[in-house]
Amino acid sequence: MREKKPSLWLRLVSLLIYAYIYIPIIILIVFSFNTQKLNVRWEGFTLHWYEVLFNDANIGLATRNTLLIAITSTIAATIIGTMAALALQRYRFPGYTLIESALYIPVIIPEVVMGISLLAFFAFIQFSLGLLTITLSHISFNIPFVVLVVRARLHGFDKSIEEAAKDLGANEIITFWRVTLPTILPGVLSGALLAFTLSLDDYVITYFTAGPGSTTLPLRVFSMVRFTVTPEVNALSTIWIFTVFIMMLINQLLTRSNT
Repeated sequence: MREKKPSLWLRLVSLLIYAYIYIPIIILIVFSFNTQKLNVRWEGFTLHWYEVLFNDANIGLATRNTLLIAITSTIAATIIGTMAALALQRYRFPGYTLIESALYIPVIIPEVVMGISLLAFFAFIQFSLGLLTITLSHISFNIPFVVLVVRARLHGFDKSIEEAAKDLGANEIITFWRVTLPTILPGVLSGALLAFTLSLDDYVITYFTAGPGSTTLPLRVFSMVRFTVTPEVNALSTIWIFTVFIMMLINQLLTRSNT
């Protein structure tokens, strides 16, 4: 059966949607090479703003904090979220519905509400704000997203391959590492990438749970753009865009190699 080609109107609408999404990003990237500081009009090509960016100690510290928080929270959230997804998919236990519903609350409620609640919790237990509190907060709101992605992968999981492995003498641990995990790995990687991206971009929750010396890139960028957007901010955003794009590309390649 021959595939029906999309109509001209569908192609035009798709083109307009892509243009609406990506033209502002392209403009941002182009103006990161602009010689004019005010970003009002294009005057000439330069790499000066990238040099300024790499020599900015505050940006370097914020980048280190952001990556440390993102990597740590992603690893923890991926492990916990994967185990939670497996438990929710395979078992029924007292309070299952309540636990399943409560798990997705961080996905539904506004970030400002969660940020305030986390701040109140840390104040109640008299826990000093800093990198640790930000990391714990990121883990808490990343877990539900990992669970959602991994459970979607588990819906098409064939349990017979696990039973076949056990019939051949494999125990629970070997079956998980050699059969279950490789099968659901694309979902786990997608959940990890989503968690990493959310952690990199988070501003609201980080704002409420940050302490002295724990400034992240979103907090730093916001302080830089309060009055005007300079080419230095555009240069930082450009590097961040390409970093996330490369990560997504690697994730796609790994996912395809495991399917």
